[in-house]
Amino acid sequence: MNMVSTRGRYALRVMIDLAEHDNGKYISMKSVAERQGISLKYMEKILPLLVSANLIEGVHGRGGGYKLTRKPEEYTINEILGPAEGTLAPVACLEEGSQLCTRKDQCRTLPLWVGLDKVVTEYLDGIHLSDLMQKEHN
Repeated sequence: MNMVSTRGRYALRVMIDLAEHDNGKYISMKSVAERQGISLKYMEKILPLLVSANLIEGVHGRGGGYKLTRKPEEYTINEILGPAEGTLAPVACLEEGSQLCTRKDQCRTLPLWVGLDKVVTEYLDGIHLSDLMQKEHN
């Protein structure tokens, strides 16, 4: 079972790259893709998710690119993974908008899944983008 997909892992890598190379200017998608070894085609799928979640902003054309909308310490890992993954719920019945399970009242495993979901959410909310950045940046 993979909880986090390639899209989620790449979204984190993109955010870390933008944070580490932030100089107040927009950073080209191509330069992030090259540094991270991510294809431009895949970047074109990830970046709009991050823009629509207001995690980054983008400008097209000459001198364009992407940059963070806040300081790295203001982003939690959970909020970065959210737009890329949709859900990190350990089971389908805990996914937002899922149909109410008819066995919910007698389900012996539901407390296990609710607890796991809580632990994962709290853990990812407790780690910030700045925690994943290089401590000494050249």
